[in-house]
Amino acid sequence: MRPANIVTAVADIMAGAALCYYVPKNASIVGNVIQSTWNLVSFPLFDLPYLILATIGLYGGGVVLNDFFDAELDKVERPERPIPSGKVSKQDAGLFGLALLIAGIACAFKVSIMSGFIAISVALLAVLYDYKGKHHAFFAPINMGMCRGGNLLLGASIATSNVYDFWFLAFIPIVYIAAITMVSRGEVHGGNKENLKLGVLMYAMVIISLGLLMFFYAKDFWAVPFLLLFAYFIFPPLVKAMNEPLPANIMKAVKSGVISLIILDATLVTIFANWYLGILVLSLILLSRHWAKTFAVT
Repeated sequence: MRPANIVTAVADIMAGAALCYYVPKNASIVGNVIQSTWNLVSFPLFDLPYLILATIGLYGGGVVLNDFFDAELDKVERPERPIPSGKVSKQDAGLFGLALLIAGIACAFKVSIMSGFIAISVALLAVLYDYKGKHHAFFAPINMGMCRGGNLLLGASIATSNVYDFWFLAFIPIVYIAAITMVSRGEVHGGNKENLKLGVLMYAMVIISLGLLMFFYAKDFWAVPFLLLFAYFIFPPLVKAMNEPLPANIMKAVKSGVISLIILDATLVTIFANWYLGILVLSLILLSRHWAKTFAVT
């Protein structure tokens, strides 16, 4: 299930849910009432655990089925993985992955119909990627990115208005994960420098997008340190991999990129909510990095 990665999916949910806290810059407060055309939603705290369980099921099920479909290839390229190493049978892995997806969808429906259908979409995209999508040079990065974009919207669906008003935010994880997916193609045999250069460009697009969001939506400058930290974590390993496209360097760049999703989400939380909720999300990186020492990330 790759626990270190699942923590990053939980961060997506928290980032999407934090949109409930957003108040426009031009809103005025009279007494305790926000005078704005914006429909500020009281935070539905008790729905958040269901969405967290939903993303654990969806992400966990997706990566388990990835190993299920890759079982024969992994005998050659990744013999240490659970199925080719004999720790888990292929049949049990398939049933477990399917059960996780169903459980994730069920938890999402507990929140709302919209949450449930977003979860179904993410599950279908994950299975498509595992089965066929990842073998397509152009579609694979987009397919994987759409899974993450859908996961952010799943968090936003804690309030229906969030999805309608902030749907465009899904493009940020789509571009970012597409970049990581392209870079990861060199983990086994070494990387293609053109792919790595394109990854740098796409990372830059994400940084610029976050900067624009800060300009238009943030009420202060607390998101700047988060954005700088994000850039610090993602660029150096990728630049090193680009200069020396060896499998070990590429694996480190991918691992850093995946775990840095938490910093990306913390930046979004700080932009749309506040810095102390951003710190709360950022603290998840400690758990993710700890589990990354024990469990595979890529």
